[in-house]
Amino acid sequence: MKKIALAAALSVAATSTFAGGIVEPEMEPEVVKAATSSSGGVIVPLLLLVVVAAAVAS
Repeated sequence: MKKIALAAALSVAATSTFAGGIVEPEMEPEVVKAATSSSGGVIVPLLLLVVVAAAVAS
């Protein structure tokens, strides 16, 4: 039982010695998304319109 108490006391003492160091936090770099072209959202509806027009025509 004395060994467990000694181990607990040493672990608390070791933890407090390492907890004293204050380090300035490092900020993560900002991630900037690349601008996409405005035509990217137009292609899919146009293809859908072409497919529907082909289905109606046949």
